[in-house]
Amino acid sequence: MAMLSIRNVTKRFGGLVANDNISFDVEQGALFAVIGPNGAGKTTLFNMISGFFAPTSGSVHFDGADITGRPQYQVSEGGLVRTYQLVQLFKDLTVAQNVMAGFHRVTRGGVASALFRPGWMRAQEKHIADKTGELLDFVGLGGRGDMLADKLPYGQQRLLEVARALAAEPKLLLLDEPAAGLNVQETAALADVIERVNQRGVTVLLVEHDMGLVMRVAQRIAVIDFGRKIAEGAPAEIKTHPDVLAAYLGGTEAA
Repeated sequence: MAMLSIRNVTKRFGGLVANDNISFDVEQGALFAVIGPNGAGKTTLFNMISGFFAPTSGSVHFDGADITGRPQYQVSEGGLVRTYQLVQLFKDLTVAQNVMAGFHRVTRGGVASALFRPGWMRAQEKHIADKTGELLDFVGLGGRGDMLADKLPYGQQRLLEVARALAAEPKLLLLDEPAAGLNVQETAALADVIERVNQRGVTVLLVEHDMGLVMRVAQRIAVIDFGRKIAEGAPAEIKTHPDVLAAYLGGTEAA
């Protein structure tokens, strides 16, 4: 069963065609990657999937529902959660408070419950605190909950974003270039977390430039160049595909 189906998606900005008739399926439980050179249209595609803007034509189906053109809040309420190319943390909040902010999709509250703090509200707060600790441990940030988020090294800020996204209990997690700016050791730690996220049953759609990371974690890869899909297949197929070698890998096989 496809968790995400992209059908003939096109996005035009005036005379510029950023995405041209792109189609692919991400099966439930899969770890799927989209790669391509800078300017290929990968983030534009992510923005259409996540509801940042609507496609000019084509359709996006998520978990059996047509979400084409729906606003971001409706898309995220259904369980499609994303991170961004640039770190988007609440830097004046602690590490733990950043994760707690991610629970908004799966918790309830209001003015009355905040004022009178009924039993269910107290139980919910305890659950959030416990789950926050578990998620920080899961991404390797255990013991850092009381730090301000902007005091974390950059690589750990990336891991914190993943923890916050997991707090929303995603069915599909979109990761937009999560390894950008990371060194080799940080990228390896991130790859381990991404694999373990997927092993927990979360479907993952990854956009990434780091081919070592992609080839390690992805089960299937789509390649975009100049806004068009030029190849799709398993990593072993993609790394030797002539069009991919010419467009993305500089004419040599990926290591």
